[in-house]
Amino acid sequence: MRPRRENDEGNDIDVNSTKRKLTAREVAMDVLTRVEQEGAYSNLLLNQSLQKHQLERAEAGFATELVYGTIQRLNTIDYYLSSFVAKGLVKLQPWVRNLLRLSFYQIYYLDRIPPHAAVNEAVNLAKRKGHQGISGMVNGVLRNVLRNKEGLQIPENLNTVGRIALTYSHPEWMVERWVQQYGEEATMAMCASNNEAPHVSVRVNAVKTDRASMLQDLEASGLEAHASALSPAGIVVDSGGNMALTEWFRSGRISIQDESSMLVAEALHPEAGMRVLDCCAAPGGKTAHIAELMGDQGAVIANDVHPHKQKLITDQAARLGLKSIRTMVSDALTLSNQFEPESFDRILLDAPCSGLGVIRRKPDLKWAKQPGEVDEIVALQTKLLDEVHSLLRPGGILVYSTCTVEPEENIRMVEQFLRNHPNFTWAAENTASQAWRALYSGIRGESGGNDMSHIQILPQDYHSDGFFIARLVKTQ
Repeated sequence: MRPRRENDEGNDIDVNSTKRKLTAREVAMDVLTRVEQEGAYSNLLLNQSLQKHQLERAEAGFATELVYGTIQRLNTIDYYLSSFVAKGLVKLQPWVRNLLRLSFYQIYYLDRIPPHAAVNEAVNLAKRKGHQGISGMVNGVLRNVLRNKEGLQIPENLNTVGRIALTYSHPEWMVERWVQQYGEEATMAMCASNNEAPHVSVRVNAVKTDRASMLQDLEASGLEAHASALSPAGIVVDSGGNMALTEWFRSGRISIQDESSMLVAEALHPEAGMRVLDCCAAPGGKTAHIAELMGDQGAVIANDVHPHKQKLITDQAARLGLKSIRTMVSDALTLSNQFEPESFDRILLDAPCSGLGVIRRKPDLKWAKQPGEVDEIVALQTKLLDEVHSLLRPGGILVYSTCTVEPEENIRMVEQFLRNHPNFTWAAENTASQAWRALYSGIRGESGGNDMSHIQILPQDYHSDGFFIARLVKTQ
């Protein structure tokens, strides 16, 4: 029988026939379930869900925290929950499993949420979504968690990799690689940083305004903001919500971009009148920054392999008022067939990569990646470098960048390229822009290259994305 109640006039009505606004917990449960079942990206799916259900700002923030927090702590949550679910988490319906996960996250990790409220809301949600048996099970599991919360501890007898993986909720294979590459302390710091909320940072469009003026406007509007310590075009907004919904964004005065990502165009040192190739350009943030640094004078060729992403670049250029950007759709592995040799002053290869530097922004990525994927992407990166380098004129600068922390994709990739192409070398200090020199004074590069030639930023260094940037010059 369908549930019924009386309306204000005392008439009996069907509850399911009325539209009820979803709660933050319901939206979060749906997103988590679809991420698990469909392999969808959590950030894209969450944004779509928030727009669809039009949650109030506080509720939208709560749903966002539940989704990202639960995914960030996934294997630790499952480790603890498994001892409370008699038949095992894997045998539960996906929505039930994710309801328990997000409820455990509230109980164990969020001090501001009253534990009994988290339990009661979970039980009510289970009643609406399922049947009495499910709601009873959810109630029993979560109340058992409450009773035993203080005793939930990571076992002391785990090895180093297992302990870090469970404490900071990362896959063991990933932790093992990082311990070998960076050591135990740096790995713990990286994993801890990946579980923190990312900064909101924006890039000021130098063609339309300057950072000082933009900071004044933000502060005059009651927002808390400060100049980026990494990028001369960057501003970190400490409070302000979704900056893409502001008039500053719509009018093209700012773009949303991570601070580390802003360093890439600075490393390229593009100048007015130059001809620049951005090999893998979508969605176009670095492309636009290059054009802005050139004062929109010259030509920036923005290439991407995906036709549907071309519009992302053209729309961004239009919003920012940039005329020097020309888009094209092509496989970057064929670019040498489409342009004359040595026809560009600057080339940016922001290469496809494992993305292990942006886990803070895309927490589901750490669970989706497999160790073999790193080897596959290294092979592609090698081919891309071999393909595009001939298009650079002698004396020109090639910047190779990734948003990962994997040495195989970064420093070792570039060192291999230099061994195979003796007409390239590390770009010296006198080829760097003034801004890059100022930035580099506070950033320590890895050993092995000339001063100011390359940097590896880890997520814990500046609370920005993990990024690698290498500056190479063609000698002949």
